[in-house]
Amino acid sequence: MTPDSWLEAFRLRSLAARLIAAAAIWTMLGLAVGGVVLSGAFHRAALEGFDTKLQSDMDGLIAAAEPDPNGGVMLQSRFLNHNFDRVYSGLYYQIRSGRSGGQISRSLFDRELWPGGEERQGPLRLGYADGPEGQHLRVVSRRVDLTPWKDGEGEYTFMVAGDMATVDSQVAAFNTTLFWSFLLLGFGLIIAILLQVRIGLLPLRKVSRGLARIRGGEARRLDGQFPTEIAPLAAELNSLIQHSEEVVGRARTHVSNLAHFLKTPLSVLAAEADAHEKVPGAGPFADTVHKQVSSMRRQVDHYLSRARAAGSLDVLGNRTPVAPVLADLSRVIARIHAARGIVIDATCDDDLYFRGERQDLEEMVGNLVDNACKWARGRVRVRAMRAASRLTLTVEDDGPGLSAEERTQVGERGERLDESVPGSGLGLAIVRDISKLYGGFFALDASPMGGVLARLELPAIQ
Repeated sequence: MTPDSWLEAFRLRSLAARLIAAAAIWTMLGLAVGGVVLSGAFHRAALEGFDTKLQSDMDGLIAAAEPDPNGGVMLQSRFLNHNFDRVYSGLYYQIRSGRSGGQISRSLFDRELWPGGEERQGPLRLGYADGPEGQHLRVVSRRVDLTPWKDGEGEYTFMVAGDMATVDSQVAAFNTTLFWSFLLLGFGLIIAILLQVRIGLLPLRKVSRGLARIRGGEARRLDGQFPTEIAPLAAELNSLIQHSEEVVGRARTHVSNLAHFLKTPLSVLAAEADAHEKVPGAGPFADTVHKQVSSMRRQVDHYLSRARAAGSLDVLGNRTPVAPVLADLSRVIARIHAARGIVIDATCDDDLYFRGERQDLEEMVGNLVDNACKWARGRVRVRAMRAASRLTLTVEDDGPGLSAEERTQVGERGERLDESVPGSGLGLAIVRDISKLYGGFFALDASPMGGVLARLELPAIQ
């Protein structure tokens, strides 16, 4: 992946992931920098302590040194560190003079010190050298005049060297302890960050749960106390929900007014046509007016139903129990078709809710059940069940049924296969249009009872 794609992927993460990632990165960087600084400080402190020890050994060496008449140096052993006498002990000295080859400690055996990279620190010179066994030695050297009264004839260079393995082992042990300590500290801080982010985002989760309750029809507003940073968001959401309800309410009022304004003139036209029919020699005019008025009424009913359903979709919290709707519709439609002895068998799963307006559900189910009763010989079966997050409703009858071609044709708006059966031919078209508005699905199939099986799928509330 390119750097841009990595950055884009990071931006698309959740807010919690971004907060945790940013805090974790800065924490690890801070611990890494702190670890390097502490390790360097300990190394310097250990080296300074080692230099101090070497200087102490040098002070003892200088105190034990006395010039001899041959230009050499005599040492009094009581002032010397005993490690100078052990071969390759890790502690060495070397004394040089301009008039003689110099003198070395027994621990050096037959080797000499050749320090390099020296730096001055007051009267001392500090540097490094290779030991007799290849060790890395720290060397402290100092020029001392043992006979100042002889104009520099007794000037000597004293060098004391120690094996750096001691310092290196101390630094390595410290770094190991530091690494594991900071690693545990880092994990602890990341856990603390996770808890902090989780606790800090609890109000947002509360808002999310509140919106889910509103969408599920369990509440109408976001209730409860919110932190100062979240309270404006909750207030704006409540205002938006209220505004949506007001807009939908006004739209419904306009739709109702429009229905009234349209149906009243249509009723007047129909009445005038009836009166004109009674006039001798009226001709086909009245019949034509009747047909056109009926067509206009069907179109008005159809589009008003669509407009009302479309407006209902914008309201959060619509929640309609299905069982009472089925029971009421079955009872009313059974009375309408009581003369034919139609029996409606309706069953519904418990606690099944439609995510939408009751009037829209009644419009769809009522059209399906009424249409089934018109064609049934004696029995109509209605089933409502839940499948995942969907409400599945089936209506089937024991009528003569339809062929596949007829089932396709009957779904067209205003299409009627039998003019002898009362109706406008818009019922199934209205069902299809409203179900589409809700993101649902409607289809016709053959029923095992012999007639038509209408299947309607709609959004349900869990």
